[in-house]
Amino acid sequence: MAAAEKKKSGMKGLGRGLDALLGDVTATKPVPGSPSREGAAAPGPKRELPIEQLKANADQPRRTFDKDAIEELANSISSKGMLQPILVRPQGQDSYEIVAGERRWRAAQKAQLHKVPVIIRELTDEETAEIALIENVQRVDLNPVEEAAAYARLADVFGRTQDDIAKAVGKSRSHVANIMRLLNLPKKALDALSANEITMGHARALLGSSAPKQMLDIVLKGGLSVRETEAHIRQAEAEIKGGASAGKTAGGAAKTEEKSKASSGSKDADTRALERDLSNILGLDVAIDHSKKGAGSVTINYLTLDQLDDLCRRLMGANV
Repeated sequence: MAAAEKKKSGMKGLGRGLDALLGDVTATKPVPGSPSREGAAAPGPKRELPIEQLKANADQPRRTFDKDAIEELANSISSKGMLQPILVRPQGQDSYEIVAGERRWRAAQKAQLHKVPVIIRELTDEETAEIALIENVQRVDLNPVEEAAAYARLADVFGRTQDDIAKAVGKSRSHVANIMRLLNLPKKALDALSANEITMGHARALLGSSAPKQMLDIVLKGGLSVRETEAHIRQAEAEIKGGASAGKTAGGAAKTEEKSKASSGSKDADTRALERDLSNILGLDVAIDHSKKGAGSVTINYLTLDQLDDLCRRLMGANV
């Protein structure tokens, strides 16, 4: 019973957001072995630790760190100091695992800081995983594959339902479900999505293909838009269901690819690049059509009402 109450309490705290969570340190008990125990300043919201006593979390949801962004943050820390402390948990004598703030820790090393401000808290593995995920989702967007893997870990290792995860990170349940479905794609497709070679819209379309690897090759080779990819997959799947031979399917795919190229050939490279950027941000197919006079239209295509609801909240500036 006590364990259940603790789990429920932890979820409530996490759902309030990372800033509120960090603000609770004034109520946190001193951690054995922390600087305050060794005659340093009395317990307070911030303490300083030698930077070498901190270590990265091996289960950190973010797997890639933008070098330019780290460099920019390091320059800011050099000129203004570290404004936000790093959240850590004790891991033995003079050793602390980073729970939230690995980007700041990496930047602080670049800025050659010897000590960094920290908040020390006793946290379970489950709480650590959730807080690390929340920080990345709220402050610096994870790429979709990292986000999906983090959700899957909360579900598989800690038994969280999709509703639990959605409440913890402030997303809709349908968003969590759709992101987790990405893990059904082959590794090559996930790598392409992580590298921004395809968009979320492309990835969703590939989930509907019975041959996602082959379809991915066609998308990358032909530079197909999300709309063209969806049309290509619909035709290929219809031919398979109709009992067409492998040769017919391949021939139809080639014709569709040529048709897709022809239909998109009238757009210049800048327009197609802008379509890709917008599609990547929204996770939906975006088409831009404009005339020589300067007028035009932007079309955003959605497949479900959940996607429309998500889009409306984004455009109205609400948290998704």
